[in-house]
Amino acid sequence: MNGSTERILTTHTGSLARPIELADAMVARETGELSTDRLEQLPTLIADAVQQVVNSQIDTGIDIVSDGEMSKIGYATYVKERLTGFDGEAGALALADLEDFPEFTERALAGLVTTTPACTGPITYVGQAALQKDINDLAAAIGDRSISDAFIPAASPGVISLFLANQHYSSHAEYLSALSDVMRVEYEAITEAGFLIQVDSPDLAMGRHAQYADSTVAEFIAAIELHVEALNAALVNVDPSRVRMHLCWGNYEGPHNHDVDLDDILPTVLKVNAQGLVLEAANPRHGHEWQVFEDFDLPDDKILIPGVIDTSSNYIEHPQLVAERITRYANLVGRERVIAGTDCGLSTFASFIPVEPRIGWAKLQSLVRGAELASKNLW
Repeated sequence: MNGSTERILTTHTGSLARPIELADAMVARETGELSTDRLEQLPTLIADAVQQVVNSQIDTGIDIVSDGEMSKIGYATYVKERLTGFDGEAGALALADLEDFPEFTERALAGLVTTTPACTGPITYVGQAALQKDINDLAAAIGDRSISDAFIPAASPGVISLFLANQHYSSHAEYLSALSDVMRVEYEAITEAGFLIQVDSPDLAMGRHAQYADSTVAEFIAAIELHVEALNAALVNVDPSRVRMHLCWGNYEGPHNHDVDLDDILPTVLKVNAQGLVLEAANPRHGHEWQVFEDFDLPDDKILIPGVIDTSSNYIEHPQLVAERITRYANLVGRERVIAGTDCGLSTFASFIPVEPRIGWAKLQSLVRGAELASKNLW
């Protein structure tokens, strides 16, 4: 992973709004309403969308680009299409903050369509063709255009366990181990193809008010130690310098009054064998946590990718505010170890778009402009 050696580099957190035709087709497939003709068209729709979204990122000035997760119904739930063993029924994910304010739940999750089947049998990986198509589509879209780097996101074992309940394995640890074994296939294929991998790990933060809402903070930290072990086992053959990990408290507008504090979980999070740490740092619940790094020494082998753009609000951040946020982190951990990013993806599920797509692109333009302003001050 390249750090910011002459200027602040820019990136984002992976998912971007799908074209309407593609999003509609993916939702129809998810609900079993996609016609055979449209199903046959889907690979072409995806490839065209990846080309479009890569071009848009490069034209906007984003340095480290992704495929926008064009092929995925959701950043975590897509795995049910690539794994065996998920044929059971489970209840919807519970979020403690929305349970406090149930009148807000429908608004917070408006438009979200994704199935969350439970694990009812042995897990194996059967998604090699879909995985290879993701790799091929991104490579073709980049072509010979000049970029700093490119990444493909993939779900962590822990976030899969958060969305897809275990009804088969004898313990949570055994379930995590099985998920670790199969997700290794994705992690290694992506990096062997020459791309960075972003491992999406909301379980290490959002898991506190989802899976472990009734636990103490100490109990939650003990639990995510197991998640980190499972993730590291899956990354055992991957060079940490090719890995960035996304830490997330849930990319939805909501109270977030049960979010665990960053300083409580950071020592555990940094045990993941990943050079890059992508974290929420712009939204109203976590915008103050740059202060954590006043007292916490970031390990020398880590690069920080703080979100300086909020991805659940349709405000377009002023470039000067973006520059201010970048500069805070650069002054604390070193300008070479900061890459400017976004809190989360701009379309973490195909049907869930809290930020209007054109506004999302305007936010990314502000990210680029803010990075330019910060660079002038820092170099």
